[in-house]
Parts: sequence; C-alpha cells; structure tokens
Amino acid sequence: MKLLVLNGPNLNLLGSRETDIYGTGTLADLEASLRSEFADVDFAFEQSGHEGSLIDALHEAASRRFDGIVFNPAGYSHTSVALRDAVAAIDVPVVEVHISNVYARERFRHVSRTAAAAVGVISGLGMAGYALAVRYLLVHGARS
Repeated sequence: MKLLVLNGPNLNLLGSRETDIYGTGTLADLEASLRSEFADVDFAFEQSGHEGSLIDALHEAASRRFDGIVFNPAGYSHTSVALRDAVAAIDVPVVEVHISNVYARERFRHVSRTAAAAVGVISGLGMAGYALAVRYLLVHGARS
C-alpha cells in the first residue's frame, strides 16, 4: 500500500510551536513513528505552507497512484475552497487530521471547508490521529 501524508502550513514547526496545543513531537518524529508502526506501508511525506503546493501534491497523488492520503491542511482547512475542490477532484480517499481539538479552540476553527470532501476527520487526538487515519485507510478506505 502506498500512502501520502500531507501536512499544511506551520506544521514544519511542530515540537517548538505552541507546545501546549501541539505537543513536543516534531514532524520527523511523526514520520519515524508511522514508518515504524506501519513497516509494510510505502509512505511519502510532504509539507508546505503554500496552498498551491498542497493542491499540486493532491493532484500528483492521484496520478502517482497513491492508495490513500492522510491530510492535515492546518489553517487552510478553515479558509480554502481551492483545497476542498482539490480533495473532491481526485479519486484517492483522503482522511483529514488535526492534532488539536479544533472544536475546543477559537470559533473560526469550528468549520472545515475541506472536511466535506474527505472520507472522514480525526481531530484532537494529537499525533495518534495520523496512525488512526492510516489504520482506517488500510482497512476501509484505500482505493484498489
């Protein structure tokens, strides 16, 4: 199985950014943890703070025949119709993940534009949400 883990803006600062909200684990820690827990999965990891780069990565995931995508659009989930449309436009199942519980935070974070195009959303379970998304895709959601 081939999965893309795609992270949006500011997630490159995990481990040093607002650790009371996001914890002390880094993006590299997350990648190592997923590779260790799911040794049979062929992972690709990408992170960008640029909306267009995230859209390109979603489009390329379809053409590169990824079986599923774990996507943390970060702040763009609340604002980007273009990212929502990119998720909807591809035939690869996408699970949206948020490290923090967006519903326990500022009101503007309570709406995700991208969530409706995803097969599901995991929010507030920290880095464990990524592993849960992978597990879902392995069992239920990946395309054949």
